[in-house]
Amino acid sequence: MSRTDLLALDADTLAALTNRGLVKRATKELDAGTGASVSLAADATLRGRFPDGTEVSLPPGAGLDQGSCTCGAPGLCRHLLGLVLAYRRTAEEGPAAEVPAADASAPPWSPGDLDDEALTTAVGRRAVASARRTLARGYTARLRHPSAEEPGARAELPTCTVRFPGRDAVGHAVTDASDDLRGEMIALAVWAFRAAVEADPDAPPTQIDVGGRKSRSGTDGAALDTAVSLVDELLLDGVAHAGPVLATALRRVRDELTAAALHWPAGALTELIAQLDDHAARGAHYRAEELAFLLTEVHARRRASARGASLAASRLLGSGERGDTPLRRVRLTALGCRVGGTPADRTAEVYFAHGAAGIALVLRRHWELTEGQEPTGHELVSRRIAGSTLGAVARSHVVSERASRTPGRSLTIGTSRVAGTSVTPVGTAWSELPEPLLVRDFAAHARALAALPPRLVRARVEADSVHVVEVHEVGEIGYDPAQQRLEATVTDARGTSATVLASYNPYSPGGLDTLAAALGGGGGEVRHLSAFVRASGGGLVLDPIAVMTTEGVIVPDLAPPPVGGRLAPTVARRPEDPITGALESALSCLAAAAARGLRHLPEGALAEVEESATRLSRVGLATAAELVRAVPAALRQVGPTAAVGAWVEAQIHLVTASELRSRAL
Repeated sequence: MSRTDLLALDADTLAALTNRGLVKRATKELDAGTGASVSLAADATLRGRFPDGTEVSLPPGAGLDQGSCTCGAPGLCRHLLGLVLAYRRTAEEGPAAEVPAADASAPPWSPGDLDDEALTTAVGRRAVASARRTLARGYTARLRHPSAEEPGARAELPTCTVRFPGRDAVGHAVTDASDDLRGEMIALAVWAFRAAVEADPDAPPTQIDVGGRKSRSGTDGAALDTAVSLVDELLLDGVAHAGPVLATALRRVRDELTAAALHWPAGALTELIAQLDDHAARGAHYRAEELAFLLTEVHARRRASARGASLAASRLLGSGERGDTPLRRVRLTALGCRVGGTPADRTAEVYFAHGAAGIALVLRRHWELTEGQEPTGHELVSRRIAGSTLGAVARSHVVSERASRTPGRSLTIGTSRVAGTSVTPVGTAWSELPEPLLVRDFAAHARALAALPPRLVRARVEADSVHVVEVHEVGEIGYDPAQQRLEATVTDARGTSATVLASYNPYSPGGLDTLAAALGGGGGEVRHLSAFVRASGGGLVLDPIAVMTTEGVIVPDLAPPPVGGRLAPTVARRPEDPITGALESALSCLAAAAARGLRHLPEGALAEVEESATRLSRVGLATAAELVRAVPAALRQVGPTAAVGAWVEAQIHLVTASELRSRAL
């Protein structure tokens, strides 16, 4: 008999469960001969006694935090770690029979093999009860199942990652969730693996929707219905006629949706409220097209959920997870920074790779400007963020015990004298990131992007399109002065090319020059790009955030203004695609109608909508043209209320068609 759960715990896993300093101290004591003498009882309880008289025990099926020690130290002490290390060394140095040999013919294991009774023993009744509430709402998990090459398993939950080091080691799972949430997250991960095996025992899926209800009802459904009613009211009256009463009602139902864990429609309402606020303040962030998209999104998510779409409710409406999850100890790799803003403010968005989870996160910092201030990205480099400076954080490894993340993968990093944040050089960590966060095969990634559902009903995940792209060779570099855009070609190791498109950023005037110099080899050979990645014409288009060369990481948005000559125009302007132009014209007309309000549209505005429908017909988009024409027809023949449904139908069709067209070009 042996404790296979403890034999699966290597030094890295033990360090993740505690900290590396404690593991080093326990290892040092073991090497010095002051480690524990161990014994395994008939019930598989492991006991140990140290030379100083300290006694420690670890029951079977439980995590290290449920062990006991007579030293009196709170939490996981060095004696518990020493017990595990001493047992592992005894097994390694003892007879071969004491160490279970790997059996290639053994059936595959899964964390889901653990029944709920054993799971309760491992994480506690309170954690299981809390997890059941999340299970009732439903959630989505991405899974990496155990294999001969990788005996461990990993579950990416909406707000954290859970890693199982090996068979029978569920109680020792590693998660970046805080200690008070650890047991709950382990339970959710176990149930996700169980659901995957039940769905297909031979080839369990790598993404699974767990729990939840097939349709929304009760309080959750009422909140979503109310949101749609308020959106319709805004569509009828328009932005200019939306008073404080409507804004207050939107905030109230947004909070209800958040409380019901319907994060995606709640996020849409949050952005919709921001658009209303910007319009009222005549802010630079207001966009009629964005307002129209948000109105459409609320309708699309509710409609798809009510009709039982192929996407589960957890993906259409939210993760079913809590809105904000504190992370116990998180290691992040910076991928660069984007600077934006208006004449009245600046915003820095720092993107991070969370290697353990295989995802990207975004940390956002906002600064209000006083009169006379017009800082560029380079002048923001010394601003404080995450306990350091923007310039340092955007190029570094960050390890923090004060971080939290939302289901939408927005990151917050606090500061504390007790639990701090360390910033160290990023080195070559980009090359060590897991796929698909690291893109090596351009063609395979383009196929994966082409299979994504429409943005209207996709999960509202920030930085979802941010990846690190491995570059084998940089081709021709050019500049389009009409579009103020840098264009380049890069290839992967298989010779497949991708297009780099970088537009001029007025808040970083030196960005394009710096990017051109980096791609041209001015800062060393290019190894990787971090970028927003999208599919187009069967290939990839990269909007770069940062460049990693043999000499380090270059962040164009934080670069100083150019000195000397500007980029020479070398790219001819491409002719406009008539189909794209017709779709954009129709979307613009419908957005203008929504901003004015369907109750307040003059005859001239209706004529513009009809003209955009005619343009759609000319390029062969007959269905789109018919749907657009239905909007003024409903207004004239029935009235504004009937026109709401026609507007929504036309918008959903046009938005989806425009997205598909952009993927095809």
